[in-house]
Amino acid sequence: MKAKTAKSEMTRAAIVGAALDLAAAEGLEALTLQAVADRIGLSKSGVFSRVGSREALQKAVIEEFGRRFLADVFVPAMQKPKGLPRLDEIVRRWIVRMRDVEVQSGCIFTAGAFELDDREGELRDLLFQEISRWRAALRRTVLQAVEAGHLKSDTVPEQLVGEIYGIAIGLLHDARFLRDPTAAERATATWQRLLQSYQA
Repeated sequence: MKAKTAKSEMTRAAIVGAALDLAAAEGLEALTLQAVADRIGLSKSGVFSRVGSREALQKAVIEEFGRRFLADVFVPAMQKPKGLPRLDEIVRRWIVRMRDVEVQSGCIFTAGAFELDDREGELRDLLFQEISRWRAALRRTVLQAVEAGHLKSDTVPEQLVGEIYGIAIGLLHDARFLRDPTAAERATATWQRLLQSYQA
C-alpha cells in the first residue's frame, strides 16, 4: 500500500509539474486535463483521479509555483543576517531566478495577475493570496532593515516593495518581449542604485 501511495504521489507531482510548465508558457486558462494528460502520457481520467477538476489543477499549479519561488528566493536568504544583507540576498536571488527560470518559461505570478485581474473567483483569490504572502514577506524584510538602521528611518516599506517589483517586472518584459540579453545585468544595476538611495 505504501509503495502504491508513493507512486501515486510521484505521478501527481509529475502532473502538477507538467501543468506548471504548460501554464507558464500558455497561461492558466490554457490548462486542461486533456492537455496535461497528453504531455505526460496519461489518460484524462488518470489525471482527474489524481488532481480532480480543471480548477483544482489550476490551483495546484499556483500553489506549486509559489512553493518553488519561495524555496529558490526567500528560504535560502534566511541564512543571511536580518536587515540589509537579507534584503539584498532576496532581491539578487529573485533577479537570478527571473533570468534562469521565468525569462525562459514565463511567470505564473506576473502573467496570472494580468490574466485574472478582472475576474472574480477562487482562482484569482488564491493567486492574490500567494502574491500577497510574498509581498508581506518582502515588506517584513524591509522593516527589519529599517529597524536595524540599515535603511533610512523614513523609508516607506510599501514604496520600496513596489519599486523592487518594478525591477522584476521590467526585467521580465525586457528579457522576454524585447529579448534583451542584458536585462538581468541592468536589473541588478538598477537595484544597486535604488538601494543606495534608501541606505542610511
